[in-house]
Amino acid sequence: MPTIVFANPKGGAGKSTSTIILATQIARAGGSVTILDADRNKPIVYWGKLKAIPPKVTIKHSTSENTILDEIDAAARKTAFVLVDLEGTASMMVGLAISQADLVIVPVQGSMLDAKQGVNAVGLIKQQARATRRDIPYRVLWTRTNPAIKAREFRAIERELAENNIPCLKTQLHERAAFKSIFSYGGVLEDLNPNEVSNLDQAIRNAREYAAEVIEIARQEQKPVMEAAHG
Repeated sequence: MPTIVFANPKGGAGKSTSTIILATQIARAGGSVTILDADRNKPIVYWGKLKAIPPKVTIKHSTSENTILDEIDAAARKTAFVLVDLEGTASMMVGLAISQADLVIVPVQGSMLDAKQGVNAVGLIKQQARATRRDIPYRVLWTRTNPAIKAREFRAIERELAENNIPCLKTQLHERAAFKSIFSYGGVLEDLNPNEVSNLDQAIRNAREYAAEVIEIARQEQKPVMEAAHG
Protein backbone atom coordinates (compact mmCIF):
# COMPACT_ATOMS: atom_id res chain seq x y z
CA MET A 1 0.00 0.00 0.00
CA PRO A 2 1.25 3.53 -0.71
CA THR A 3 3.63 5.27 1.66
CA ILE A 4 3.44 9.01 1.04
CA VAL A 5 6.09 11.21 2.64
CA PHE A 6 5.84 14.98 3.11
CA ALA A 7 9.26 16.65 3.04
CA ASN A 8 10.73 20.13 2.96
CA PRO A 9 13.69 21.32 5.06
CA LYS A 10 11.91 24.64 5.60
CA GLY A 11 9.50 24.88 8.50
CA GLY A 12 6.06 26.36 7.87
CA ALA A 13 5.82 25.14 4.29
CA GLY A 14 2.53 23.36 4.90
CA LYS A 15 3.65 19.78 5.49
CA SER A 16 1.38 19.09 8.47
CA THR A 17 -1.62 20.81 6.91
CA SER A 18 -1.31 18.93 3.64
CA THR A 19 -0.77 15.65 5.54
CA ILE A 20 -3.92 16.08 7.66
CA ILE A 21 -6.06 17.12 4.70
CA LEU A 22 -4.98 14.10 2.68
CA ALA A 23 -5.43 11.69 5.60
CA THR A 24 -8.93 12.89 6.46
CA GLN A 25 -10.05 12.85 2.84
CA ILE A 26 -8.76 9.27 2.47
CA ALA A 27 -10.73 8.31 5.59
CA ARG A 28 -13.82 10.09 4.29
CA ALA A 29 -13.61 7.95 1.14
CA GLY A 30 -13.43 4.79 3.28
CA GLY A 31 -9.68 4.16 3.30
CA SER A 32 -7.62 3.45 6.39
CA VAL A 33 -4.54 5.59 7.02
CA THR A 34 -1.72 5.86 9.54
CA ILE A 35 -0.01 9.21 10.05
CA LEU A 36 3.53 9.04 11.40
CA ASP A 37 4.18 12.43 12.96
CA ALA A 38 7.97 12.70 12.73
CA ASP A 39 8.08 16.39 13.63
CA ARG A 40 9.57 16.98 17.08
CA ASN A 41 6.92 19.66 17.71
CA LYS A 42 4.19 17.02 17.21
CA PRO A 43 1.66 19.25 15.39
CA ILE A 44 -0.43 16.32 14.17
CA VAL A 45 -0.38 14.57 17.53
CA TYR A 46 -1.65 17.86 19.00
CA TRP A 47 -4.37 18.13 16.34
CA GLY A 48 -5.49 14.59 17.12
CA LYS A 49 -6.06 15.45 20.78
CA LEU A 50 -8.28 18.48 20.13
CA LYS A 51 -11.27 16.52 18.90
CA ALA A 52 -12.21 12.99 17.92
CA ILE A 53 -10.55 12.04 14.65
CA PRO A 54 -12.04 9.75 12.00
CA PRO A 55 -11.93 6.10 13.17
CA LYS A 56 -9.96 5.06 10.09
CA VAL A 57 -7.14 7.49 10.96
CA THR A 58 -4.35 6.38 13.32
CA ILE A 59 -1.69 8.79 14.58
CA LYS A 60 1.75 7.66 15.75
CA HIS A 61 4.63 9.85 16.90
CA SER A 62 8.18 9.07 15.80
CA THR A 63 11.37 11.04 16.40
CA SER A 64 14.08 8.41 15.95
CA GLU A 65 16.03 7.25 12.92
CA ASN A 66 16.46 3.96 14.78
CA THR A 67 12.74 3.16 14.60
CA ILE A 68 11.30 5.02 11.58
CA LEU A 69 11.77 2.15 9.10
CA ASP A 70 10.13 -0.40 11.40
CA GLU A 71 7.29 2.02 12.10
CA ILE A 72 6.63 2.55 8.39
CA ASP A 73 6.63 -1.21 7.79
CA ALA A 74 4.31 -1.88 10.73
CA ALA A 75 1.88 0.82 9.62
CA ALA A 76 1.87 -0.47 6.04
CA ARG A 77 0.76 -3.89 7.27
CA LYS A 78 -2.22 -2.41 9.13
CA THR A 79 -3.61 0.38 6.96
CA ALA A 80 -4.12 1.08 3.27
CA PHE A 81 -2.08 4.30 3.33
CA VAL A 82 0.89 5.50 5.39
CA LEU A 83 1.56 9.24 5.53
CA VAL A 84 4.81 10.52 7.05
CA ASP A 85 5.01 14.14 8.15
CA LEU A 86 8.73 14.90 8.43
CA GLU A 87 10.49 17.53 10.49
CA GLY A 88 11.68 20.71 8.80
CA THR A 89 15.33 19.77 8.57
CA ALA A 90 17.66 17.52 6.61
CA SER A 91 18.36 14.64 9.04
CA MET A 92 19.11 10.95 8.82
CA MET A 93 15.51 10.18 9.76
CA VAL A 94 14.27 12.34 6.89
CA GLY A 95 16.52 10.51 4.44
CA LEU A 96 15.46 7.09 5.71
CA ALA A 97 11.77 7.93 5.45
CA ILE A 98 12.19 9.26 1.91
CA SER A 99 13.99 6.05 0.95
CA GLN A 100 10.80 4.09 1.75
CA ALA A 101 8.39 6.40 -0.06
CA ASP A 102 6.16 5.43 -2.96
CA LEU A 103 5.55 9.15 -3.42
CA VAL A 104 7.10 12.25 -1.86
CA ILE A 105 5.08 15.45 -1.63
CA VAL A 106 7.16 18.63 -1.32
CA PRO A 107 4.93 21.43 0.00
CA VAL A 108 6.21 24.84 -1.09
CA GLN A 109 4.82 28.34 -0.64
CA GLY A 110 5.02 30.60 -3.66
CA SER A 111 8.15 32.58 -2.85
CA MET A 112 11.70 32.33 -4.13
CA LEU A 113 13.05 31.49 -0.66
CA ASP A 114 10.56 28.66 -0.22
CA ALA A 115 11.18 27.41 -3.75
CA LYS A 116 14.92 27.14 -3.09
CA GLN A 117 14.26 25.01 -0.02
CA GLY A 118 11.90 22.90 -2.10
CA VAL A 119 14.66 22.35 -4.65
CA ASN A 120 16.92 21.23 -1.78
CA ALA A 121 14.25 18.68 -0.83
CA VAL A 122 14.18 17.44 -4.43
CA GLY A 123 17.97 17.05 -4.27
CA LEU A 124 17.63 14.88 -1.17
CA ILE A 125 14.98 12.74 -2.88
CA LYS A 126 17.27 12.18 -5.87
CA GLN A 127 20.15 11.36 -3.52
CA GLN A 128 18.08 8.70 -1.77
CA ALA A 129 16.94 7.35 -5.15
CA ARG A 130 20.58 6.84 -6.14
CA ALA A 131 21.40 5.24 -2.78
CA THR A 132 18.50 2.80 -2.98
CA ARG A 133 18.87 2.28 -6.75
CA ARG A 134 15.20 2.87 -7.42
CA ASP A 135 13.03 5.67 -8.67
CA ILE A 136 11.34 7.71 -5.93
CA PRO A 137 8.44 9.65 -7.47
CA TYR A 138 7.79 13.13 -6.15
CA ARG A 139 5.64 16.19 -6.76
CA VAL A 140 5.85 19.78 -5.57
CA LEU A 141 2.64 20.97 -3.90
CA TRP A 142 2.05 24.72 -3.93
CA THR A 143 0.51 25.82 -0.63
CA ARG A 144 -1.18 28.97 0.66
CA THR A 145 -1.70 30.25 -2.86
CA ASN A 146 -4.19 32.89 -3.90
CA PRO A 147 -6.97 31.22 -5.93
CA ALA A 148 -7.78 34.46 -7.76
CA ILE A 149 -4.39 36.10 -8.45
CA LYS A 150 -1.08 34.58 -9.52
CA ALA A 151 1.78 36.92 -8.58
CA ARG A 152 4.60 37.66 -11.02
CA GLU A 153 7.17 36.05 -8.70
CA PHE A 154 5.10 32.89 -8.50
CA ARG A 155 4.78 32.66 -12.29
CA ALA A 156 8.57 33.03 -12.58
CA ILE A 157 9.13 30.24 -10.06
CA GLU A 158 6.71 27.96 -11.90
CA ARG A 159 8.60 28.54 -15.16
CA GLU A 160 11.94 27.82 -13.49
CA LEU A 161 10.75 24.54 -12.01
CA ALA A 162 9.25 23.51 -15.35
CA GLU A 163 12.52 24.29 -17.13
CA ASN A 164 14.32 22.04 -14.63
CA ASN A 165 11.77 19.23 -15.12
CA ILE A 166 10.55 19.37 -11.52
CA PRO A 167 6.96 18.05 -11.54
CA CYS A 168 4.21 19.86 -9.64
CA LEU A 169 0.73 18.81 -8.66
CA LYS A 170 -1.93 20.45 -10.79
CA THR A 171 -3.96 21.15 -7.66
CA GLN A 172 -2.72 23.81 -5.26
CA LEU A 173 -3.76 24.20 -1.64
CA HIS A 174 -5.09 27.73 -1.44
CA GLU A 175 -4.89 30.14 1.46
CA ARG A 176 -8.09 29.26 3.34
CA ALA A 177 -9.27 30.06 6.86
CA ALA A 178 -10.64 26.51 7.11
CA PHE A 179 -7.19 24.95 6.74
CA LYS A 180 -5.98 26.96 9.72
CA SER A 181 -9.12 26.32 11.74
CA ILE A 182 -8.61 22.57 11.97
CA PHE A 183 -5.45 23.23 13.99
CA SER A 184 -7.42 25.48 16.32
CA TYR A 185 -10.53 23.33 16.75
CA GLY A 186 -9.45 19.84 15.65
CA GLY A 187 -11.53 17.44 13.62
CA VAL A 188 -11.96 17.57 9.86
CA LEU A 189 -13.03 20.26 7.42
CA GLU A 190 -16.53 18.83 7.15
CA ASP A 191 -16.98 19.31 10.94
CA LEU A 192 -16.44 23.06 10.80
CA ASN A 193 -19.33 25.49 11.02
CA PRO A 194 -19.83 27.37 7.73
CA ASN A 195 -21.27 30.27 9.71
CA GLU A 196 -17.97 30.64 11.56
CA VAL A 197 -15.45 29.80 8.83
CA SER A 198 -15.46 31.77 5.58
CA ASN A 199 -15.55 29.98 2.21
CA LEU A 200 -15.71 26.55 3.85
CA ASP A 201 -17.34 24.96 0.81
CA GLN A 202 -14.48 26.14 -1.39
CA ALA A 203 -11.90 24.80 1.06
CA ILE A 204 -13.60 21.39 1.10
CA ARG A 205 -13.72 21.32 -2.71
CA ASN A 206 -10.03 22.25 -2.84
CA ALA A 207 -9.15 19.51 -0.33
CA ARG A 208 -11.03 16.84 -2.25
CA GLU A 209 -9.44 17.78 -5.58
CA TYR A 210 -5.98 17.70 -3.97
CA ALA A 211 -6.58 14.31 -2.33
CA ALA A 212 -7.99 12.78 -5.51
CA GLU A 213 -4.96 13.85 -7.52
CA VAL A 214 -2.44 12.57 -4.96
CA ILE A 215 -4.20 9.22 -4.56
CA GLU A 216 -4.35 8.72 -8.32
CA ILE A 217 -0.64 9.52 -8.72
CA ALA A 218 0.29 7.17 -5.86
CA ARG A 219 -1.70 4.34 -7.43
CA GLN A 220 -0.21 4.92 -10.88
CA GLU A 221 3.32 4.99 -9.45
CA GLN A 222 2.74 1.76 -7.52
CA LYS A 223 1.22 -0.10 -10.47
CA PRO A 224 4.51 -0.91 -12.31
CA VAL A 225 6.07 -2.07 -9.03
CA MET A 226 3.18 -4.43 -8.26
CA GLU A 227 3.19 -5.77 -11.84
CA ALA A 228 6.92 -6.47 -11.62
CA ALA A 229 6.49 -8.23 -8.28
CA HIS A 230 3.83 -10.54 -9.74
CA GLY A 231 5.39 -10.95 -13.16
